[in-house]
Amino acid sequence: MVQVEVWSDVVCPFCYMGKRRFENALKAFEHRDDVQVTFRSFQLDPEMRPEPGLSVYDYLAQRKGMQPSETRRMHEKLTRAAAELGLDYNFDQAVMANTFDAHRLAHLAREHGRQEAMEERLFFAYFTEGRNIGDPEVLATLGAEIGLDASEIRQALAGDRYAEAVKAEAREAGELGADGVPFYVFGRAYAISGAQPSELFLEALQKVWEQQTEGEPARSPYSSQEG
Repeated sequence: MVQVEVWSDVVCPFCYMGKRRFENALKAFEHRDDVQVTFRSFQLDPEMRPEPGLSVYDYLAQRKGMQPSETRRMHEKLTRAAAELGLDYNFDQAVMANTFDAHRLAHLAREHGRQEAMEERLFFAYFTEGRNIGDPEVLATLGAEIGLDASEIRQALAGDRYAEAVKAEAREAGELGADGVPFYVFGRAYAISGAQPSELFLEALQKVWEQQTEGEPARSPYSSQEG
C-alpha cells in the first residue's frame, strides 16, 4: 500500500488544482487501488480575521502590499488555469474566512471514512459557490451533504474537538520542510511541493511502488520538487 499525505488549505487555489492533477495521475497509475490518500491540515493564514465585504482581491492586496487591480489580474489568470482542469473559480463571490473549523470538519470526516468527499465539497463550496466556510452552520450543512451527521458536526465545532490535531499537522508540515501548500509526501520517501503536472505525481507513485515491491529502503531525507 502506497501512503500519500497531502497538506493543503481549502482556500488555496493551487491546492484545488493540485488535487485535480494528482487525481489525474492516480487514474493513470496501474496500482491505484493500492494507494491510500490522507489530507492533512495547513492554514495559509491562521490569524485571518474576516471582515464583512472584504474581497479576495483587497485581502491579498493588503497582505502582499499590492494594488487590487494587480491581484484581480492574478486571480483571472488562476481562473483560466483552473478552467483547463474543469474547475470553476468564482473569485468575485469568494467569502474570506478562517479555515480552522473547516479543517476540524475534515478531521471528523476522516474519522468516518469520508475525508476525500469532504475536502472536495469544501473546495467547491469556497471556489465555485461562494459559501462562507468559516460559518459553523454552513459547515454542518456541507458535512450533512456528504453523509455526516449535522448534529455531531455542530457539537464538535462548538467545542475544541480536533483543534490540537489541526495544529499538530500544520507543525509537522514545517518539520518536513513545507513552506507552502500543496505539499505531497509519498510513502514518507518523496516530497513534491506545488500543483505540479500530473506526470510528476505519477512518477513519484511509480518510484515508491517500486521501492516497496522490490524491498528497497526508502530515501531520506525527502527528495523535494519545488513548484
